[in-house]
Amino acid sequence: MFGNLLDFFWGMMIIFFWVMALMIWFSCLMDMFRREDLTGGWKAIWLVVLTFLPFVGSLIYMMTRPKVTAQDVRQLAMAEAAGKAAMGISTADELSKLAQLRDAGAITIPEYDALKAKLLA
Repeated sequence: MFGNLLDFFWGMMIIFFWVMALMIWFSCLMDMFRREDLTGGWKAIWLVVLTFLPFVGSLIYMMTRPKVTAQDVRQLAMAEAAGKAAMGISTADELSKLAQLRDAGAITIPEYDALKAKLLA
């Protein structure tokens, strides 16, 4: 009984690690094709390495890949700009809304000062 259970868990662990290794290989392959800093020749070399030496090639690729490329920085800046544009609200807009709430009596002057300090911080 316990032999079958242990065989089952051992088989599941083997399947898990094979799937994980396949996912790592596939992500290295996709990252290699997406990178703009690699020329066509380097992409061809990496393709051969990743195809014929999938495990070792994936490890080498992950070790030699720069942590941050210019493309990564550009994509991060674009994501931040898109987030700010999606919000569409600037600090000046928030301050004017706080002033309107204060003038309407919805918030007190100490609340206004606290919220203003939080916005400007």
